[in-house]
Amino acid sequence: MADDDAFSLGEEREESGPSHHWLISLADMSMLLMSFFILLFSMSNMDRQKFSASVSSVQQALGERGKQTVTGSVTAPVEMSALVEQARVKQRLIGEQRRVYDQFRAFAAQQGLDGLVSASLDSGKVTISLPTGVLFPKGDADLTEAGKARLRLLYDFLIKTAGERINIRGFTDDQPPGPASRFRDNWEVSSLRAVAVLRYLVAQGMPSNRLTATGLADLEPLYPNDTPEHRARNQRVEFVLERSIGE
Repeated sequence: MADDDAFSLGEEREESGPSHHWLISLADMSMLLMSFFILLFSMSNMDRQKFSASVSSVQQALGERGKQTVTGSVTAPVEMSALVEQARVKQRLIGEQRRVYDQFRAFAAQQGLDGLVSASLDSGKVTISLPTGVLFPKGDADLTEAGKARLRLLYDFLIKTAGERINIRGFTDDQPPGPASRFRDNWEVSSLRAVAVLRYLVAQGMPSNRLTATGLADLEPLYPNDTPEHRARNQRVEFVLERSIGE
């Protein structure tokens, strides 16, 4: 009977003994710390050897379960290094486009183009916009002499932006060409105007492989087409400067 009581008491002690569930919480907390460490690494200049050594030390501290968890959740050092390098290149690209944007604003002020042209910077793309009224006669797609003079000024800036691809985009308002017009629709008007600008820049010496031309008719109005002033502003030619990662 005593033996039975002793066995029962021993069984109770075993069942009421200290729980090991805290190890799971510790592993979860360690994973959070590891994730935070990786985030810091992506913003630092730490080399690959130091990163590998740090991962190894964390694995040793967590034991066998930690090794499996960390190995399964952490990107391979080579892949991580490639991602970090890609992020750095992209950040450098955005910085270079900011420099091009600032240079154009200074150029426009120096050449007296303020109020005539506008520029914007968005997602690493520099967009320079001119109203078609300063380049083309109303309802036509042949450059005026004044328009050619303004394009020569713009050429002086664009030719110095080596590495930038330039997409020339033509836009109209929502009013179709009149019945006496030689154009079938606004797609044709906007496309021919963009091509006319492209050909003139190439004739001035711009490498043709830097240029593309696109006609977008009235697809992307800047203002509602509800007044003559708004329609005039929607009729424009844009120069979108873009540089690819790795160029």
